[in-house]
Parts: sequence; C-alpha cells; structure tokens
Amino acid sequence: MRYDLVIFDNDGVLVDSEPISNRLLAGYLTELGHPTSYEESLRDYMGSAMHRVHDMVLERTGRRLPEDFDDVFHGRVFAAFERELEPVPGAVGVLEKLAADGVAYCVASSGSHERIRVGHRKTGLDRFFDDERIFSSQDVGKGKPAPDLFLYAAERMGVAPGRCVVVEDSPLGVQAAVAARMDVYGFTAMTPASRLAGAGRLFGDMGELADLLAS
Repeated sequence: MRYDLVIFDNDGVLVDSEPISNRLLAGYLTELGHPTSYEESLRDYMGSAMHRVHDMVLERTGRRLPEDFDDVFHGRVFAAFERELEPVPGAVGVLEKLAADGVAYCVASSGSHERIRVGHRKTGLDRFFDDERIFSSQDVGKGKPAPDLFLYAAERMGVAPGRCVVVEDSPLGVQAAVAARMDVYGFTAMTPASRLAGAGRLFGDMGELADLLAS
C-alpha cells in the first residue's frame, strides 16, 4: 500500500445516494419557485455542503430559501434512503480488503453526521465505520472545495497529508483534496472524467480501487 490513510467521500463513492438526493433537491427547489433540473443539481451541488445551495440560490435570485429548507429536504432524503439506498457496487469489497490488510481508512463527507449514519445503517456499511472514522463538514464549518475537512480528518487520524489519498467523485471534492496536498483518485461512475481532471488517477469501477491503491 502506497498510503497510510484512505479518505473516502461518502455520497456516490460509498453509498449510491447522489441520484436520489439530487432528484429530490431539484424537485424541491422547483417547488419553491427555483426551477432546477436533475442535471443542473448534479452540476451545481453534487459533493457540496447544504450552505452552497442556500448561497447559490440567494446569489442567483436575491431570495433566501425557507428557514426549514434543510429539515424538509433531509426528511425527504432520509425517507427515500430507507426505500431505495444501496451501497455503491464494489464498495463493500474495497472496505473488506482495507480492513483485512490493516490499512487505515475513514470517511470525510459534505453531508451531515446524521445523513452519513442513516446511509451507512441502511446499506450495512456501519460495520466498517465507528465514530472515530466519520468526519463531516459540520466538524469544520467550511465545506469542500476548501481543504479543511480533509486536513481535519487526516489530523484526527494521525496521518500527514502527504501520506493520504482521497477517493472522490465530485469536482468540488477533487479541488478540496488537491488544496489539501493529498493524492486524489477520481471515481467517474457518475461524473465525466473531464470534470475530475485534477485527480491523479481516474477509475470507473469501485471494484478496481483496491488494486489501484496497491499499484
């Protein structure tokens, strides 16, 4: 293994939540008078913390989203997770291999702690992640593309940034990893490779990751 710590993004990398959450986000914004397509939601908000949604709507329209926007949205998302959410194909195998080999890993997500845990519990990934392996943008206040979350995760895990690799599927996440001076592998299952151009390596099948990390 070339790295001392593997830092996973969560949504779209470990749990197949991006289609669900972006479908619901586009629908809710449209309900509120901010017409948004699924494709536009992926383009503008995939991989970001919720404050980015508020900031971009305010910047574009001069109108603030309702105070209960986050609560309503997360309620819809969590209900949909219970019905639909699955792990990303290949993610379980990668985590099993890292655990068996004694390689340190963690998750660093723009999502809230509650969202991470709901998704892991539904998909069975909670068996791989105790509290000490879960980091959220809530912990640092400044989400991706700022490097703060990845640097915080590395510090808490006791590993120097230069010995970390980040697994990301969003342009914002790749930017954050590069800013943290960490290597980054871009997962292209949902994101065109051209949008993850800052990643050192690109791959489209999570089942390939364990071998890529060892090569």
